[in-house]
Amino acid sequence: MADAEQTPPDAGTDRSGRPPSASTEPPILAAHEVHRTYRFGQVEVPVLRGASIEIGRGEWVAILGQSGSGKSTLMHLLGGLDRPDAGRGTIEFEGRAVNLGAGRSLDRYRNRDVGFVFQFYHLLPELSVLENACLPGLVGGWFGHARAAAARRRAGELLEQAGLSHRLRHRPAELSGGERQRVAIARALVNGPRVLLADEPTGNLDATTGASILDLIAAQHAEGLTVAMVTHDASVAARAQRVVHLRDGQVVEG
Repeated sequence: MADAEQTPPDAGTDRSGRPPSASTEPPILAAHEVHRTYRFGQVEVPVLRGASIEIGRGEWVAILGQSGSGKSTLMHLLGGLDRPDAGRGTIEFEGRAVNLGAGRSLDRYRNRDVGFVFQFYHLLPELSVLENACLPGLVGGWFGHARAAAARRRAGELLEQAGLSHRLRHRPAELSGGERQRVAIARALVNGPRVLLADEPTGNLDATTGASILDLIAAQHAEGLTVAMVTHDASVAARAQRVVHLRDGQVVEG
């Protein structure tokens, strides 16, 4: 993908959230003119105001913005956890309108096509590290011994790659913040998603630990995983191939 330095100063940007010099290959994930407004009592608060972004297959994109700018809202829309305002924008995965899906189709998208990593880990305290990591592999479809074994095997491999093979039977309360986030990344990847959606993945960690988490994400990206990451930290965003900004409810390049 072309970066900002390669874009002519007068080229500008289009409404796709990509520079004009970007590849013409169809994006794997895209938001088109999405609006999202929340209502608090009688007050409507518009958060996204026609935000658009296209994410290429195998790309690592960082969405940079201040706290409260709507980054998490956009991430939730991209991941099918929320929907745009009725009739005001679409979310597409490989050309299919995700926000129009429902039932099994939407469940499969959220469970198989995308993986989620959040700032606060969201691990289940009563489960072990291995059980937390393999949980998405046991959701959806018929549950059987073969499926459970495959999920545990894949989770074990990912945890070993994350340097946690000695922690498989520990509970989340026994782990450091960085270790918990590594478990969360393994959980996000256990079903082999096409896209990893990371919402402030280092926001709860110190700089050194955060850098190790970004190294882990970078290793997965090097193997072909598409990554969309939101952050308020420019140094974290700099690890991505391309950085866009969320301003006034819209995504802008540079």
